[in-house]
Amino acid sequence: MTSKNVGSVLTKALNTTTFPKYVYNRNPRNLEKLCIAYKPDGWHLEKAGRSYWHKLFVERSARVLTAYVKHFSGHIPIQASTKEWAIRKHLYSAVDRGAYVNLAKVLAFRCHQCGITEMYSEVQPTEKEEDCKTNLQVFINELRNCGITLKEPKRYVNPRPSDLERPDKPWEYF
Repeated sequence: MTSKNVGSVLTKALNTTTFPKYVYNRNPRNLEKLCIAYKPDGWHLEKAGRSYWHKLFVERSARVLTAYVKHFSGHIPIQASTKEWAIRKHLYSAVDRGAYVNLAKVLAFRCHQCGITEMYSEVQPTEKEEDCKTNLQVFINELRNCGITLKEPKRYVNPRPSDLERPDKPWEYF
């Protein structure tokens, strides 16, 4: 086929194709990326810190280190553990500082693959690499260095007509 033939075939196909009036979004995380999804706050008598879409958990047992991201609905979309043979065979020990660093890199890579780059964490990263005294701080700093933001954006609430200030819509920044 020549380029003229390809062009005529494409224009003919576009002219005969009908497009639906409604498009259904089949991505359940789309509203979270736009910052307009519901963010559960809990009851006023419960402890604070339940307002998140995704939360980072790091658990350490005697022989295994596990890190996972948990959705507020209870679903775990991303998990990495030193129990996995592909990770375990590259480590000297499954619970030392090197395991924390490498597990953070693996978890960050999986988060980027899934499209989850912002999550809530109770432990915040330190400013300097020298200030990392615990293995958990090393893990958090390595996640930050790999491009994961450990703070979720605020939920966009549609302003009322009587409001004086109208915040920018998060999807208009790009």
